[in-house]
Amino acid sequence: NPNFMNGVPELLILRLLEQGDMYGYEIVQAIRSRTGEAIAVGEGVVYPVLHGLEQDGALTSRRKTVNGRSRVYYMVTPAGLRRFAERAQAWTDLSSAIQKVLTGG
Repeated sequence: NPNFMNGVPELLILRLLEQGDMYGYEIVQAIRSRTGEAIAVGEGVVYPVLHGLEQDGALTSRRKTVNGRSRVYYMVTPAGLRRFAERAQAWTDLSSAIQKVLTGG
């Protein structure tokens, strides 16, 4: 459900980058594998989110050559960590509210 998924790629990207620097395609693969393939977002979703987060100051990037390949690695900033904490709390609150309805609580 695309409307329900709004904001999820940003949340996942910030969490992954909180754990360490990554390049775009690596993020695509990590989201797929770490969600048990329940969430599969392509580069057409990930790169606009990365660029938006970088523009907002939540991420920085640097070009790095690894094994002869030049890649842009993204790193989360302190502002990005704050943004992640806010988004994660909002998601937890929403999830709890939905769970209450689903379980009849």
